[in-house]
Amino acid sequence: MATRSIKEVARMARVSVGTVSNVLNRPEIVAPATRERVFDAIRELGFVRNEVARHLRVGRSRTVGLVVLDVANPFFADVAQGAETLADEHDTMVVLCNSGTDPNRERRHLDQLEQQRVMGILITPVDAGHPRLADLSARGTPVVLVDSAATGLQCSVAVDDRLGGQIAAAHLIEQGHRRIAFVGGPPSIKQVADRHAGAAGAVEAANGVELLDAWMPMLSAAAGRAAGERVAALPPAERPTAAICANDLLALGFLQAMAACGLRVPGDMAIVGYDDIDFAAAAAVPLSSVRQPRELLGRTAVELLLEEVADPERHRHRQVIFQPDLVVRESSALRRRD
Repeated sequence: MATRSIKEVARMARVSVGTVSNVLNRPEIVAPATRERVFDAIRELGFVRNEVARHLRVGRSRTVGLVVLDVANPFFADVAQGAETLADEHDTMVVLCNSGTDPNRERRHLDQLEQQRVMGILITPVDAGHPRLADLSARGTPVVLVDSAATGLQCSVAVDDRLGGQIAAAHLIEQGHRRIAFVGGPPSIKQVADRHAGAAGAVEAANGVELLDAWMPMLSAAAGRAAGERVAALPPAERPTAAICANDLLALGFLQAMAACGLRVPGDMAIVGYDDIDFAAAAAVPLSSVRQPRELLGRTAVELLLEEVADPERHRHRQVIFQPDLVVRESSALRRRD
């Protein structure tokens, strides 16, 4: 069937094109009888408004782009749910894009979103300091950094990851562990580097505690299994007795490797993850984890974006930082005696 035009609707309803436009965009100013006649014509013709064309006329869409590092990570699914919930309350749609921690792929997503004239972009960036983000803001596309602190050129919503790493390490030290592994993804990811820095600070402040780094190329369960196999293969005298994992996917993979290698959790190896995704509590050995307010991150990011869109001239960028907390479960609850 051929696409019906607004002119055909106007002709069938015996009104002007302007009246049809008012019915679609400002129905409250049109007389009820006229409004109903236009809606009857729309239904009979099967007319569907061209949102792209409308956006070109008004200069901006009701769509928000959300660019995340790893769409397979449940942490980002929860962030997206929080963002979508608030956006929906404001008649706005969220489009999810996955950079896969690839800066070139991220750049392509940003280019496409800008070309589509989105209302704004929420992003967990590969590189928070990249000038591309500031350029977008300067050209009129508001940007809010999510789970990543900004320098003041954009709004941001994040969690204090140094504190998160610190409280994870402090918990394991209090449990009597003196050799602790830090299992991280690429240290080029700022969140991972901050979590490591927090853990290292807690270790340095303690006497006789050692932090062993196990850097992996990805923040995935497969990378966690590989790290776990590597750690399990160490001689018992050199093997850590506890591990801090930079996210829960790494921790779940690490936990699987311990079981496969015959090591008991928490008897032989205590594990603390990060994010506290739903799967953490449901693991074979319930996983201790540093909890982030995942949905609140997404909701707050949309709130900051809507504030900027509503009054860009008087808007002042804000950096919102939430505090993490540790949820202790079976994977680290046993105090070490030796």
